[in-house]
Amino acid sequence: MPELPEVETVRNGLVRHLVGARIADVELRRKDLRFPLPRNMRARLRGRRVLGVDRRAKYLLVRLSDGLTWLVHLGMSGFFTLLEADEDCERGPHDHVVVHLEDERRAIYTDPRRFGVMDLLVTGHESRHKLLSHLGPEPLDDGWDAAVLCDALRGRRTSVKAALLDQETVVGVGNIYACEALFHARISPRRLSATVAGRTGTTIRARRLVSALKSVLAEAIRAGGSTLRDFRSVEGELGYFAHTFQVYDQEGAPCARAACDGRVRRIVQSGRSTFYCSGCQR
Repeated sequence: MPELPEVETVRNGLVRHLVGARIADVELRRKDLRFPLPRNMRARLRGRRVLGVDRRAKYLLVRLSDGLTWLVHLGMSGFFTLLEADEDCERGPHDHVVVHLEDERRAIYTDPRRFGVMDLLVTGHESRHKLLSHLGPEPLDDGWDAAVLCDALRGRRTSVKAALLDQETVVGVGNIYACEALFHARISPRRLSATVAGRTGTTIRARRLVSALKSVLAEAIRAGGSTLRDFRSVEGELGYFAHTFQVYDQEGAPCARAACDGRVRRIVQSGRSTFYCSGCQR
């Protein structure tokens, strides 16, 4: 599933291509994705201008004129393709939503597995939406720091890896970047959350983890995300962060730290593969 850096990469592409454009028409080639598409979606989108594109966790929020927001979640395999007015594209069996712009450009949403989600909501009411109301802080916000993380982890008996995947603790991190950040912070994914937070104040581990998460996510965004399965940007480009993985999917490889003689291990936590170095992650 696309994680925060992949969704942010798509957001950046949509901003470049869609902001300022007016929607002339919308083709809905089926009635549902993971859930039914919003009632009267075509009529409600037609004629509106795209004012901006935001992101909340792994959700895209396309801001439209007259106070409407189009919410999109890419699911496991969803992606957008942007076509110029004179650019032909053969219709594919998984091209489910086609947005026609006034200048004759098109934005095509493709989703082979149909785990994506679309909805329409009143701009400014995001905190009331059933998919957004429970979400925790954004990891790249300045306000998310070691103190906030410690408050979220303190007293919890779950592993720190599981806590990072909990969207109420922090949003959008996902499995890949949790593994990578824990490696950079030298923290074992098996370590109990409570021991990262300590009893009061902040801890060195929490400060290292926050710094590592911010750094890993920012680097992944600069690289265009990670190329896994079907992910691609709106320009059709693949992400390159996978080429810099230190532990993820590196089972059996020697630790990337020169001073460590450990090797990358793979374990399963809550049904998900976790990769870490048992030599230097404590």
